[in-house]
Amino acid sequence: MSPRRTALLPLSLSHRPSRSVLELAVHSALLAMICTVGTAQAQSASAGNAARAPVLVTQHHAIAAGPLDAALANFAASAGVSITMPPALVQGKTTPGLQGTYSVGEGFARLLAGSGLEAAGGAGGAYALRPVAGTTGNAADDSSNAMRGAGTTLAPVTVTARAEQGATTDGTRAYTSRAVTVGKGEQALKDIPQSVSVLTRQRMDDQNLTSLADAVNNTTGLVATQGVGAGIAVTARGFMIDSMQYDGVPVPRNTYSLGNWGSESLVFYDRVEVLRGAAGLLQGGGSPGGTINFVRKRGQAEPTVTLTGKAGSWDSYGAQLDAGGPLNKEGSLRGRVVVDEDRGHSHIDYVWQRSRTLYAALDYDIDADTTVGIGISNKRTRSRPSFVGLPRFSDGSDIGLPRSTYTGASWNRALNDQTAVYADAEHRFNDRWTVKASAFGMNEQNTSVHQRMAGTISRSGAGAMYGDFSTDLNGQHRGLDVYLRGRFEALSMSHEVTLGANVSRYTTNDRYARAWTTGANIFNINHDRPWQDHASIAARGVQVISQYDVRQEGIYGAWRAKLAEPLTMILGGRVSWYDQVYAEPTSESAQRKSARPTPYAGLVYALSPQWSAYTSYSDVFELQSARTASGAVIKPITGTNLELGIKGELADGRINTSLALFRYEHRDRAVPDYASGMICNNAYCSTAAGKVRSQGVEAEVSGEVLRGLQLFAGYTYNTSKFLDDPVNEGRVFSTWTPRHLVKLWADYRLPGALDKFSVGGGVNAQSHALSYDRVFKVPGFSIWNARVAYQLNDEVALALNVNNLSDKRYYIPSYNSVSGNNYYGTPRSVMFTVKYTPKL
Repeated sequence: MSPRRTALLPLSLSHRPSRSVLELAVHSALLAMICTVGTAQAQSASAGNAARAPVLVTQHHAIAAGPLDAALANFAASAGVSITMPPALVQGKTTPGLQGTYSVGEGFARLLAGSGLEAAGGAGGAYALRPVAGTTGNAADDSSNAMRGAGTTLAPVTVTARAEQGATTDGTRAYTSRAVTVGKGEQALKDIPQSVSVLTRQRMDDQNLTSLADAVNNTTGLVATQGVGAGIAVTARGFMIDSMQYDGVPVPRNTYSLGNWGSESLVFYDRVEVLRGAAGLLQGGGSPGGTINFVRKRGQAEPTVTLTGKAGSWDSYGAQLDAGGPLNKEGSLRGRVVVDEDRGHSHIDYVWQRSRTLYAALDYDIDADTTVGIGISNKRTRSRPSFVGLPRFSDGSDIGLPRSTYTGASWNRALNDQTAVYADAEHRFNDRWTVKASAFGMNEQNTSVHQRMAGTISRSGAGAMYGDFSTDLNGQHRGLDVYLRGRFEALSMSHEVTLGANVSRYTTNDRYARAWTTGANIFNINHDRPWQDHASIAARGVQVISQYDVRQEGIYGAWRAKLAEPLTMILGGRVSWYDQVYAEPTSESAQRKSARPTPYAGLVYALSPQWSAYTSYSDVFELQSARTASGAVIKPITGTNLELGIKGELADGRINTSLALFRYEHRDRAVPDYASGMICNNAYCSTAAGKVRSQGVEAEVSGEVLRGLQLFAGYTYNTSKFLDDPVNEGRVFSTWTPRHLVKLWADYRLPGALDKFSVGGGVNAQSHALSYDRVFKVPGFSIWNARVAYQLNDEVALALNVNNLSDKRYYIPSYNSVSGNNYYGTPRSVMFTVKYTPKL
């Protein structure tokens, strides 16, 4: 048997600030966006009719007529895929070539027309050449090729090109992605009629972003709201994102439970995709803020090993192994392993943390048309944390304590243990029709015994209380998503349909105890009070035992039709069923709903091959877990979401730009019911908020705007207020959402003889927000960061990151109030990184 000839593309490639400072940051970001568009248009114009790098569904190709094997190899390089070609099938055959705009499957079909051959597969961009079913190809050619091939050994041939593989960002050095999978199947950003951002693997590495909070703080339009402990609540356009996706499987992630504050490690993710705007079409009830999709790393086509070491401020150290590649000769079985260890102290006295993250994944091509994958991850973190931050004076003014102030006890301790399992299977009937099933499960445990301080503080420092708390919180997330996606021609139009169903369940088994002791002084904190455990705290205070059971099922569909050459219409909808139960030992409240529809509509108008304008409408349907003073669960939020915008995919897909206008209007959102007092487990109950509106504008540029210069720049202007409410009418709705928000980071690889050096820098800036209790303003800030890197040789890279260059003293967004929850931002810090990637 003759060996196989393969054309492959590699997956990897070798106090309050002055107003003027904030304005400068905003104007700089906007100026960068304007300059980017001009630069990209110039690049696009100079490219002329040359073959373009791969776009998602269709792209332009210019493949000359000639030998079939050479044409197929050139097309694979142009499209960013691979194709395996047995020599006996292609020798002596020719093709008229290919000129025009085609999808990958259509391009292969054109090149192979009349040959009796077809390109099968497509898993991860891998195709295989084979005879059309029921034939052996051209009989004369087969006979001739068999005679020529007798006794001949043809060496494998590898064709390479500088091109990204679809949505994958691992190894591409890019700050943008050619495609995303947040909407089921791969789609180009400019074809989605909503705002979408991508945090790529390269940006995570360059900026040393390792946590969910890091990701949120560096993504357009998102705000990381600090919880009572280490986790965060994610806010977009004034609303919490309460459901997240893992490889496209949506699960609840913000149902109120002290154990459910968002806390994710980024070390084993290829990218983080963020869709802003209502995402109810695919995941049912959900926040109008949007959704976050975490896409995990997969095994590479070539063996790769990376070792990384880190050392930085406050005795912070880390080490990581990331290895993957094919596990059999054919490359049909691929694996990936990530081991990450981090430990260190903090700018806050007494505080330390140790975490270990483990991840393993396997992907297997059962045949050319079917691929299955499985992965498992575990993150275990032990720490001595600081809870609830710092209080303020009773008039709301800043006490001015040092940033190192710790209010806890020396015996504070906490454990977070998070284990997740991922599984998926995809079958490609042909290049137009695909079915995929994905499942996700996560068990999460949060336990702690700790001291915190809170209260209304007098000028003498008196008025605070010591709070002793114990938490034992356990949550389970389960999700399953199945969909069929395909394309066809009918009524002289191109159509694309997606039909699917998903189910999710979130259950908890929680208990916590708390007890308060008066007489504390914020200027004389006792860190050595007697040790406490759950039993001792519950005996002299309050114990709460609770359970949640939140279930949701739904069926959904979407239809894309090209009404005319420049105009595409998207219609979709979902029908959801949900069942939500909150139970305590002596009471239970439930909320059930059947056949809840969620319609969606959008239009995308192609202004040119690079630019598209769009508009979209969707209903908002959001479950709530807060309870009224009567003990009933607040009814779901309903409303509408409108968005209008323009997107550009420039410089042969290396740059993505967007500008969007958005407006939400909805009613019945839960807000604290202060009038009823603290009668819900010694906390305030909730009441419906009436009508709320959020509106604004967003702009973003991401990608290689100049040769060697990678840029991410995002700006958001957002206002939100109560339109109709008996208490809050006319007031700001989302207290922690700033009116202006800027995220900017750039990295430049120096040219010529200095090309081993790269320099990076950026700013995160925002205007002021309000405290959660609406007593004081939380000042805005501008935080500047920088990076210098040096490629020592082909295998070793060095980098130095410095964050908060000016050592700015500021407070981060939180449930800021007079009594507590005021957290300082991290002072100036440094991190030195060594990365070793041996040649295998």
